[in-house]
Amino acid sequence: MTKLLDNQVAIITGAGRGIGAAAAHLFAEHGAKVVVCDLDAGPAEETAAAIRSAGGEAMVVVGDVTDPAFPEEIMSKTIAAYGKLNILVNNAGYTWDGMLHKMSDRQFQAMLDVHNLAPFRLIRAAAPHMREVAKAEKAAGKTPEPRCIINISSTSGVNGNIGQANYSTAKSGIIGLTKTVAKEWGPFGIRCNAIAFGYIDTRLTRDQESGEKIVVAGEEVQLGIPGHMKGMITMLIPLGRAGTPAEAAGAILLMASPLASYITGQMLMVTGGLNT
Repeated sequence: MTKLLDNQVAIITGAGRGIGAAAAHLFAEHGAKVVVCDLDAGPAEETAAAIRSAGGEAMVVVGDVTDPAFPEEIMSKTIAAYGKLNILVNNAGYTWDGMLHKMSDRQFQAMLDVHNLAPFRLIRAAAPHMREVAKAEKAAGKTPEPRCIINISSTSGVNGNIGQANYSTAKSGIIGLTKTVAKEWGPFGIRCNAIAFGYIDTRLTRDQESGEKIVVAGEEVQLGIPGHMKGMITMLIPLGRAGTPAEAAGAILLMASPLASYITGQMLMVTGGLNT
């Protein structure tokens, strides 16, 4: 198999579960050294251990992407371990649903913090290791190494969604950030794209009745969608089913790979045909 990311270093946030974990495995299969970042140590260690057992290379950095100190921490640990950074995937996030007229300021702000402010801080912290290094390479007459940023959005950020005023706003905002970074960092050969996922089978889209929760500042937040809605959503998808985390990871690999070397500032819809 041709290794599309051979000798590249990738940070993937939210890589302990779901799409992030699938992307970490796939990136490693394609030759990348993967920095597995997650809020929870257990799932992150499991992802990294599985990569190593398959012959890949991975390290774990546990932390909260919304912590202002975290971006510098993960960048310094990545550079200390691998000496460079080629790919940043801003995947970490969650949903905190509720109807707009009942939504608190805290509930709204939490989505902006994790889906907008955290990726902004991580990209800013990556600048010395991506933008400045590429600038120096160009000044020395060298061809810059491949470098790119992939921000994870959602169809909710493109079309809006009932019960997700906060999430939709944040996922729309990451598209604007993506396009701006593409314009600012493009002259240094650094690409930046977004991927808007539709119905992918993760804990964010499984039956709400299953009891999956995340703890935010000591408060439990219910994840998932009402079970009775899942059949309705599937009926609207031309491919007739939810996507798998592996399929979602394939889209991330595509945008990180040389196959997308002239694609930047774009938002790729991965929806099984929904809303096309």
